[in-house]
Amino acid sequence: MLDLIPHDSLSEELLQFRSSIRRFVERELIPLEHAVGANGMLPPDQAAILRERAKKAGFWLMDVPEEFGGQGLPLLALAVFWEEVGRSTVASWVRDHGLFGPTVGPILLGLNEAQRENYLYPVLDGTKRSCFAQTEPDAGSDPSMMRTRAVRTASGYRITGVKRYITRAAVADFAVVMAVTDPEKGARGGISCFIVDIGAPGVKLASSEKTLMGDSPCEISFEDVEIPLANLVGEEGQGFALAQGYINYGRVRQGAHACGAAERCLALTAEYAHQRKTFGEVLAARQGVQWMIADAFTELYCTRLLVYDAARKTDAGREARMETFMIKTFGVEAGFRIIDTCMQLHGGMGLTEDTPIERFWRDLRSYRITEGPTEVLRTTLARQILKHYS
Repeated sequence: MLDLIPHDSLSEELLQFRSSIRRFVERELIPLEHAVGANGMLPPDQAAILRERAKKAGFWLMDVPEEFGGQGLPLLALAVFWEEVGRSTVASWVRDHGLFGPTVGPILLGLNEAQRENYLYPVLDGTKRSCFAQTEPDAGSDPSMMRTRAVRTASGYRITGVKRYITRAAVADFAVVMAVTDPEKGARGGISCFIVDIGAPGVKLASSEKTLMGDSPCEISFEDVEIPLANLVGEEGQGFALAQGYINYGRVRQGAHACGAAERCLALTAEYAHQRKTFGEVLAARQGVQWMIADAFTELYCTRLLVYDAARKTDAGREARMETFMIKTFGVEAGFRIIDTCMQLHGGMGLTEDTPIERFWRDLRSYRITEGPTEVLRTTLARQILKHYS
């Protein structure tokens, strides 16, 4: 059997970790794929059982530092973890609803101690949930167009504006909100990060919009919401830098998920190609099909190298922003192409829910937009390359 892991790219310890996660995915997640509803969620009773099994297996708070009771895995180990979990269509639920522990992220982990007492620790013990609010109706891929304002007051800030497509907003107790504090500086030091309680006066959850992935992100409006100075995260003007750290982390996760989903679909397709006959010959014997599979395998291999490289550089404290751009512009798009190819080779069966391919197809299609549209990142990447060589 071909080994999709590049030679010497992972330590023996990480290879063993990968095997243990794969066993858990094969035994616990994949058998439950039929139980995932149209909203991408498992029934509450099954979800509770699965969480307990994850805890018992030792897969809990993987990305939370040891000082906060987690395992504090480096990004490379997390990439391996996300990749293996990504082999199941339950992965989208895992990401947004905490099969392996509450969703935390770099921003919450970077709070000061007083803020941790009010927000991080309650999230870790399951008594509070959070959401991340940056996208706006007129500022999705271009944060410089952000209109949500935070105006300094005698006791803190007054926030006014609207955020859109906010995942987990409907179940969140508080939001990590990006808002403009200096319009003249814009994204270059004019955006700040705040914690806003969802129950605060002036905060309203507006319409939710169902997506093709099955989830329903919400719109949040802020109407003269007063928050204390203590709810400013970091320093004023640091918001964009904090958001980029959160998003870069998410791009590595997306690339890893893409690898896992693409590998699963490619394996199913190779098996199908040996069974399916057309015009007296199996698909696997046709050169056109062989070339499609060869190209898909190559793109998967390259994407995995990109993900591991970006994770390693991040773990070493090196700048990896361009690498995360390439994960999106090449890797995520490659993952979608591979799954689309697998759907095509399955014919009509690929369009049905009899295989997990259509679910993977929907999830990976969303990755080309979320965490930064590939077109925008491709342009930014090109500018960086042209600047480097000039």
